[in-house]
Amino acid sequence: MGLILLIAAFLFTYDSNPQVELVASEEIDIESWDSQDLILNNSKADALVKTGYLLVAESAKHLGPLAENPEHRYAGNHLSCTNCHLNGGTLSGSASWLGITERFPQFRGRENKIGSIEERINGCMERSMNGTKLPENSNQMNAIVAYMKWIDKGLPKLNSKVIQGYPAIEIPKVAVDLVQGKEIYQRECTLCHGAEGKGIKNQDGSESYLYPPLWGEDSYNDGAGMHRVLTAAAFIKNNMPYLQASWDNPKLSDEEAFHVAGYINSFQRPEKQNKTADFPDKKLKPVSTAYGPWTDDFSAEQHKYGPFPPIIAYYQTTFGLRKTK
Repeated sequence: MGLILLIAAFLFTYDSNPQVELVASEEIDIESWDSQDLILNNSKADALVKTGYLLVAESAKHLGPLAENPEHRYAGNHLSCTNCHLNGGTLSGSASWLGITERFPQFRGRENKIGSIEERINGCMERSMNGTKLPENSNQMNAIVAYMKWIDKGLPKLNSKVIQGYPAIEIPKVAVDLVQGKEIYQRECTLCHGAEGKGIKNQDGSESYLYPPLWGEDSYNDGAGMHRVLTAAAFIKNNMPYLQASWDNPKLSDEEAFHVAGYINSFQRPEKQNKTADFPDKKLKPVSTAYGPWTDDFSAEQHKYGPFPPIIAYYQTTFGLRKTK
């Protein structure tokens, strides 16, 4: 259950957090994801595109602690971007990168400015990958962006719909129940992520992961979008358990995904420094952001675990902002 959020393609506007857009496509034959055939052995993909794929699919090896050149160790954990952006970032419902470069420059509330795709990638490098920024004109950055552009036009149809981000869940009216969350985790998640959330490493001795850790020092930090319960719940609902669920055929209910997301995020993980600088306009901060300050008087506990509808109603009434996460 790969919960490492790298590039969540939500469009932040002054209306705060809108619903995810579903874009219907023609009735077509859907191809299966196969990175060897579609990317690495595809003569239509140039060397830069293939390099970009390897950077996102084997991030720890090329951008992280396993990189041979210490100067290339930008990621601070052993995760890969595709632990969260499934099928090489092409799977609908898992923050697919299809079409993402065309949505930038884009306003984002966390920075309170219009930013580039390179800045968005670096936001994830610092948070989901618990590392440091890539130089925006570096070979690595150019390769990642080239890959994101190419998959949108160079691949056959892999999905019946193009989905920006994750289809939203119906937000429960209750707070996270950690007991229920633990029960759901034990039933649905331990096979891949282990009882202690440590994940399962690849068998090549490289310290990289087949299934990523969900908490602890080698996971995403507390400034990552996946540390927000509502964001994590949407990812879980539409993608997990892995290979058993999809956006159009989920296994867990909205409330089950909500409780297990809260349970996962109840554990310790790396701390992102200078989080108080996030969202210069605090009104734009998602309601499930677990760290302050906020433009309201709700407790830190409620911002982390809910119930969220009262917070959402406050921002709608007070500021006219429609928040969905």
